[in-house]
Amino acid sequence: MLLEIENLSVGFPSPRGPLPAVQELSLTLEAGETLALVGESGSGKSVTALAILDLLPPEALASGAVRFEGRDLTSASHAEWRSLRGRRMAMIFQEPMTALNPVMRVGDQVAEAVLAHDATVSRAEARRRAIEALREVSIPDPERRWRDYPHQLSGGQRQRVMIAMAIVNRPALLIADEPTTALDVTVQAQILELLDELRLRLGLAMLFVSHDLAVVRRVSQRVAVMYAGRIVESGAVDTIFERPAHPYTRGLLASIPTLATDRSQPLRAIEGSVPSPASIPAGCAFAPRCPLCIPACREAMPELAAIASGNSSSANAFPIEGAAESLAARHSARCIRAGEAE
Repeated sequence: MLLEIENLSVGFPSPRGPLPAVQELSLTLEAGETLALVGESGSGKSVTALAILDLLPPEALASGAVRFEGRDLTSASHAEWRSLRGRRMAMIFQEPMTALNPVMRVGDQVAEAVLAHDATVSRAEARRRAIEALREVSIPDPERRWRDYPHQLSGGQRQRVMIAMAIVNRPALLIADEPTTALDVTVQAQILELLDELRLRLGLAMLFVSHDLAVVRRVSQRVAVMYAGRIVESGAVDTIFERPAHPYTRGLLASIPTLATDRSQPLRAIEGSVPSPASIPAGCAFAPRCPLCIPACREAMPELAAIASGNSSSANAFPIEGAAESLAARHSARCIRAGEAE
């Protein structure tokens, strides 16, 4: 197993006490696999990604275990983390215009990632590897374009530069945080195709963070749906799309327009919004927005339970003892009415 996360919780201090952003999250990721982490804004997806790389702000309160390539990183030193980030683990940040340094040439920024992890590499060799990485992500005429500044590139080209920085050292794990945000549909398709091609060719594992289930289906093998800091459903991508068990997942899928969508009618939407960490209700956090809510839903947080294969009835759901292991093999949901028709 390349990446194992067990009972990860992240909170932030406030006058009322710690505010939970991620709660008891467990997941696994195999080499060469893509796992999508999906949910609305405020669900805890980006906080999870930052926690994996130990990039949370100093005031964050984190607990749980993160194991990478069999190594427990819970007590890793700052120097150990620096040797891993950018070399064995890399991240594509959400907005390239703010993630890239506006006063550095893009080629130098990619080369900097090489120099930071190998003191024996000359600047000329680092620049050669940077140009090659730009070529790999289909930047046209990379021998010339490496001299450009970020503002001289289009949004899609800046995103490709971010990908080049992430893959130049051939990491084993790539975390892509909303990598197609604000891109038009054509460029978005090109970036998704590029990421999947790189995954196959380089054998890297990818954690793909997104709010867009239509995008997720194109690139992932498994899906974990987050809501209010918890995983509420997980399973193989085809299972999630064809037999969603949690009302939240079904709501997300129903909001995706298709060729069969009646254009004379408004798109379906989930009423309300994700609760803030300061106002997460007792019991199931989705209960105030759920069309299937019953009084029992407001009494206790449901356990993550596996759904028996071939049957979506909640009577065939059973509690999961090893949450991290189950995410790799089972369809599971955190709902006492999992699979019931709306």
